[in-house]
Amino acid sequence: MTDRYAVIGNPIAHSKSPLIHRMFAEQTGQDISYEAVLAPLEGFAATVERLRKVGCKGCNVTVPFKFEAFNIATELSERARSAQAVNTLSFDGDEIRGDNTDGAGLVCDIQQNLKFTLQGRNILLLGAGGAAWGVSLPLLEAGANINIFNRTTDKAQQLSHGLQTFLKRDLYTRKGLKYGLPNFLNSYAELSSKQFDFVINATSAGLTESEIPLPPGIFAPGALAYDMMYGRETPFMKFAREHGAAVIADGLGMLVEQAAEAFYIWRGVRPKTAPVIAALRLS
Repeated sequence: MTDRYAVIGNPIAHSKSPLIHRMFAEQTGQDISYEAVLAPLEGFAATVERLRKVGCKGCNVTVPFKFEAFNIATELSERARSAQAVNTLSFDGDEIRGDNTDGAGLVCDIQQNLKFTLQGRNILLLGAGGAAWGVSLPLLEAGANINIFNRTTDKAQQLSHGLQTFLKRDLYTRKGLKYGLPNFLNSYAELSSKQFDFVINATSAGLTESEIPLPPGIFAPGALAYDMMYGRETPFMKFAREHGAAVIADGLGMLVEQAAEAFYIWRGVRPKTAPVIAALRLS
């Protein structure tokens, strides 16, 4: 019997997830179906319950429901707890397992596809919303030094403090791991005095074509400018191109890599992502 999966969001018609998972299934010989489901803004939990009742095995979750997915999960992965958001749900009887594959997707895209090493690199993470929360712990685990900048300073402080609290409680004590603690930058002036190996845009500015106020000398020699948006050049990418970033990348690779991680969680098979990314670039 074909196993059913879905991606839930609002809006959702633009989602490339059904195409990506169809290519994964064809590549790996997995018998699955995957559909895009539009949930009412006040009806996410009911949509999940409806899908569970008709035998759906799992769901991806996108904007604006990742925090709601976190709240309905009965079991959470370490990645989900650190992000305080869920983008992958797995159903097993009455259990709803929540995970967050966004950070794993970003790290994989940077290290495997773009061939940059994160260990010891100084990263400027722009934004302090759900996207930034989702990728922060995996970046720290990869050995990067994270600096957080957000227009609203208190949100950057909340993210930095939340990560520090999580690391001290769950990783330092339980695993004995020694990650560098994140830092937040609270002013444009402080930002102007620094350069970074990677600048990662985790804000939604690209959706509205808004510019992010950044000093022109922010990119270190050989720097990577990475925007989590994909499909077109954003104002951030244009700024990076004009101010010395050596490599400029959009988030299409991250999209495919986070989907591959979800596919692996569900099916126990890890698909090859390079041909899928290449096919999407041509579509």
